Amino acid sequence: MNSIQKAIFPAILAGSFAIIGFSSWVSQPQPVEAAFDSPSEKLVPTIQTSEPEVESCQVTSAYPESVRRWCDIISQEAAEQHLDPNFIAAVMLQESGGDAQAYSPSGAVGLLQVMPRDGLAAKFECINGPCFASRPSMDELFDPVFNIEYGVRMLAGLVEREGSLRDGLMAYGPMDVGYSYADRVLAIYESYR
Repeated sequence: MNSIQKAIFPAILAGSFAIIGFSSWVSQPQPVEAAFDSPSEKLVPTIQTSEPEVESCQVTSAYPESVRRWCDIISQEAAEQHLDPNFIAAVMLQESGGDAQAYSPSGAVGLLQVMPRDGLAAKFECINGPCFASRPSMDELFDPVFNIEYGVRMLAGLVEREGSLRDGLMAYGPMDVGYSYADRVLAIYESYR
């Protein structure tokens, strides 16, 4: 080391320690006195690193409690399938009124009244055999979470395939009633928005 390097080295070393000390001091939350606090109380600012929590229920409070009690799962599944949770709530209100144990005379099951592969629905014959052979069982569909997950996925697929909410609902609802079922659900949806 020459004489210039010997003179500069201690300065660089001291500067490095100063920077390390300053950066560790800056990275620690520093107490801040607030005007309204007593001098003995210190506030430590916190940095929020995650998004603020959003209320998980996205169904309007106008719906009856029997439907809103399923709000979190409706909101989650609707978001995953890119549908309005209030639309799903309207289907649920029409189909079961929020009763997870609903069972229709035609054999539809649960909150969104999905036709199962068994029970009364097993008697429905289509051109290629039983109409609902690939559907879940009644036991599965009586599970409210499963029913909502399955029903919302099915409804989203029909809306996408048919091109509109109205046409998707016509395919989802009872056969041979035209658009009356779809229009009834859409009227509920509009009135509760």
